[in-house]
Amino acid sequence: MLPAVSRTLTATVTALAIAVAAVAPAQALGRNERNVLKGLAAAVLLHEAVRHSRKANAQPAPIQVQPQRPVQQQPANAAAAAFHEYDWQGRRMIQQRLAAYGYYRGAIDGVWGRGTASAVAAYARDVNAANSLYSRDGSVQLYNHLIG
Repeated sequence: MLPAVSRTLTATVTALAIAVAAVAPAQALGRNERNVLKGLAAAVLLHEAVRHSRKANAQPAPIQVQPQRPVQQQPANAAAAAFHEYDWQGRRMIQQRLAAYGYYRGAIDGVWGRGTASAVAAYARDVNAANSLYSRDGSVQLYNHLIG
């Protein structure tokens, strides 16, 4: 429950219980009315007990720090830059060859995405040229070999 609503509800029920107790003696109320007041009082007390226990048990979440990577260019960045140097037909040809060899399963659209990146990385790994993806020239050589 929202804090403002909780305070309002608590104040309202408390005021109602005091007003009813002051105006009419307990014997003047019927059994059902007394049970409703008991239920309301129990609900308010339970709500406040839960709210206070949550505050007492609250602990800040631990912060996880990611280790810093080296500043060298990542293979996907160099491979993507080299991929974009080809015209649309050349990029589609690269994807078609990767698909023909079973590495690429996406649409042949000439767009660099996760599918193309993972296909290029897998192909380069299988032809022992994974290190070539760290440079633009190495990536161009790999693509030329692929479509050559």
